[in-house]
Amino acid sequence: MPKAIITAVGCYTPPGVLTNDDLSKMVETSHEWIMTRTGICQRHIAPPEMATSDMAVEAAKAALARNGTRPEDLDAILVCTVTPDMLFPSTACLVQNRLGATRTWGFDLAAACSGFVYGLTTAAHLVEAGTHRKVLVIGADTMSRIIDYTDRATCVLFGDAAGAFLVEAGGNNGSGFIDFSNEIDGSGGEFLKMPAGGSRLPASLETVQQRLHYVKQDGQQVFRYAVRKMYEVCAGLLERNHFKPADLALLVPHQANRRIITAACDRLGIGDRVVINIGRYGNTTAATIPLATHEAIESGRLKKGDLVLFAAVGAGYTVGAVLWRWDY
Repeated sequence: MPKAIITAVGCYTPPGVLTNDDLSKMVETSHEWIMTRTGICQRHIAPPEMATSDMAVEAAKAALARNGTRPEDLDAILVCTVTPDMLFPSTACLVQNRLGATRTWGFDLAAACSGFVYGLTTAAHLVEAGTHRKVLVIGADTMSRIIDYTDRATCVLFGDAAGAFLVEAGGNNGSGFIDFSNEIDGSGGEFLKMPAGGSRLPASLETVQQRLHYVKQDGQQVFRYAVRKMYEVCAGLLERNHFKPADLALLVPHQANRRIITAACDRLGIGDRVVINIGRYGNTTAATIPLATHEAIESGRLKKGDLVLFAAVGAGYTVGAVLWRWDY
């Protein structure tokens, strides 16, 4: 059977930057308050004319250019996002058209901060089933469009970005996809959500006036769950595949909060073998893992043959981890 390998990574961040000092002029906060609680210094913000598909296309182009893949050679495009351009058509359709990927199919995948992990899992299985040769997985979110900049609890956390992995059939010497562990727990849905805009609360004058089209979060509930589950999903996946934390070259976690990441790393005992770049980007939801992976490659921290673990916890609740032997 074919093996799923990652052959290219591409990213895009919009040029606008919102610093902690900028936010201190908008809500009652400070650079020190934000840094202490989140580890975030700044975040990139898309201009008004830029939508999620625009960033997704740029990240896709960067990934395809890295190894010379033509858009028409793609078999599927998966766009992981909770901020689509519109409810339909899917963002995947918009990206496919813009890229000129004439032989592909695809869809949007909504799993919030775990979206990219779920997309990577799906792509690996499409390839290893033998039905697909090249699958493009894109994580892209324009979180600034659904954030209430009068709510200090959420507006300091999020930024905008996109990232993409090209997953192909190939591999040798044990490289590529190893295993995954994904789960959902809908009992946590109340603690992190955007209440209005769907069939339960369609857009109306009342929902707009009540600011129900913005992210609402119970920070303490989400924090406690994320700390516990980030450790559990990583430890469980390593153990199931007969690896010890010492075998891990690098953990690439979702970047939601620096304290969540460091708590999980402390429990795993992996020291500094982790990518943390939340300070420069904030929480970009489905884009955090490809962004962090790209930085690890560029800095030489992620090399061919390394055992790498991608992990995330997000709204839903959603939880996911993918274990991979790095390919290039």
